[in-house]
Amino acid sequence: MKPHRTPLASVKILNGSHELSVHKLKHRDDSFTLHYTIAPPLPDAAHDTPVLLTLEAMDDIGNEYFDRGGAYGAADDGTHTNGSISAQPALAAGAHEIRIRLTFLRESEEHPCHLRLRTSGT
Repeated sequence: MKPHRTPLASVKILNGSHELSVHKLKHRDDSFTLHYTIAPPLPDAAHDTPVLLTLEAMDDIGNEYFDRGGAYGAADDGTHTNGSISAQPALAAGAHEIRIRLTFLRESEEHPCHLRLRTSGT
C-alpha cells in the first residue's frame, strides 16, 4: 500500500506515537477488509514485542461485525507498516456508515482507537 494516497480516515494510535491511515475498505461476499498503513513503522516482531490488532464494528443500522484476522509487515522502504484486517459478516447492503474500534495490544496494554467510514450502502 502506498502511503501517499489520500486516506479514507487517519487517527493517532499507541499514545500518539504512530498514525494509522485507512486506504481501502474492500467488500467481499462473506466479509470486508480494511487496508491500512502505520507510520512510523511498528517494531519488528522478530526483535521486539509484537503489536497485535483486533477489530470490532457496528454499522448505522445495528449490525455487528467481528474480527476475522489480519496481517502486517514493514514496507520495502522501511518508512511505514502495511497491513490489513478483516471482519465478518459482509457489510449489510443498507448500511451507509460503519463505526470501527481497532484495539492495539502492546506489552499487555490495550490501545483502542475509533474510526467511522462510509460504506457504499444504498
